[in-house]
Amino acid sequence: MPLEDGDPARWRGQQVNGEVSGTPHPRGTGDPPPRGTAAPDGSRREAMTEDWEPGPALGDRDVTPGGVLQRAGQEPGRREEALMAELSELVQKVVKSSSWWERHGVDISILACSFLLLPAGFLCLRSAQAVPFLAGVLTLGVVHHTLTVKGSHLASHNALTESKSWGKVWAVFFIELCSAFTAEQATYNHVKIHHGYTNVIGLGDSSTWKLPFLNRYIYMFIAPLAVPIITPLVALDLLRNVEWKAALRTLCCMFLGLYCHYWLLLNVSGFQSPWSALLCMLLTRSLLAHPYIHVNIFQHIGLPMFAADRKPKRIHLMSLGVLNLPRNALLDWSFGHSLISCHVEHHLFPSLSDNMCLKIKPVVSQYLKQKKLPYNEDTYASRLRLFLQRYEELMVHAPPITELVGIQ
Repeated sequence: MPLEDGDPARWRGQQVNGEVSGTPHPRGTGDPPPRGTAAPDGSRREAMTEDWEPGPALGDRDVTPGGVLQRAGQEPGRREEALMAELSELVQKVVKSSSWWERHGVDISILACSFLLLPAGFLCLRSAQAVPFLAGVLTLGVVHHTLTVKGSHLASHNALTESKSWGKVWAVFFIELCSAFTAEQATYNHVKIHHGYTNVIGLGDSSTWKLPFLNRYIYMFIAPLAVPIITPLVALDLLRNVEWKAALRTLCCMFLGLYCHYWLLLNVSGFQSPWSALLCMLLTRSLLAHPYIHVNIFQHIGLPMFAADRKPKRIHLMSLGVLNLPRNALLDWSFGHSLISCHVEHHLFPSLSDNMCLKIKPVVSQYLKQKKLPYNEDTYASRLRLFLQRYEELMVHAPPITELVGIQ
């Protein structure tokens, strides 16, 4: 299963603090710029959000809280940069005071536990009784989504390790071997485009998630079941955009991951026919596909959208265009805090692990509210009702461009 904005299906409107406004108008969505293309506004720095490291954003002489705002108060652009610098300094203090276990260990342990649950899941499927069999399906489904969503997402941001070399290894393992997708394209679409240009029309506006030819009920409740089938097919198409060595590696990893799953169902779980094994693969790989799709549209679509040449500075872009959902034990484990209850924190500081996003959440939320910046939160049920009621506006038509009055 691919990453948040690297999904194969073209599975976008305008909301702050739960209220949607504006009348959308039809438009076409441009393709993401090729690799190495500079940002539309000429600034490459803001796009490289995965390179954020805890530390001052403006230079040593500009990061003293209070003093920054006084020096930069005359210019709105400088003031916004100063706000981000001040918030970065607060977050840096939390990160520096955290142990390796808090920075990486907790999330690595969750992934390791998921691997350890695999044998139990495959063995439960051997049972002819309904309860153990369903327990096996549930176990393998949760493990699959933990490895493919949480693992792939953390690996794409190099949040599992402080070593970039090992980060590339983990990206290939989780994205290609476990998720049957291409690491280069998934990382580029998600990190460079979606994070670099969050809610910017034609770039990071989540238009990848649109399927306007489907009605609301098919899109929301039936189409997600096809994600495990569509994902490798789209990955194969995207291999045209990578070097032949990377394409060959991706093909080998995708085949190995899918075949190992199939072989284990036949030889460990005892499935008698290839079709029954393939059906079980589809069932376990689509078990949490519905919340996976829902989470990715709930947290960006329906929020303010911006033109590439008139987008606000980073702190406003992320506070306006990102929404947090409440904590949920199953989704926190399978998807990670950074995709559920700490999505705002994740977009502001994408290189932090899920556990660290949860740890800095009080700091970030308090700071944004103190500075009277948006901090969007809503419930899963509320967002589901919103999308069912306003599906045409949010998912079929193009979202309106938000005017920057009062922002810059």
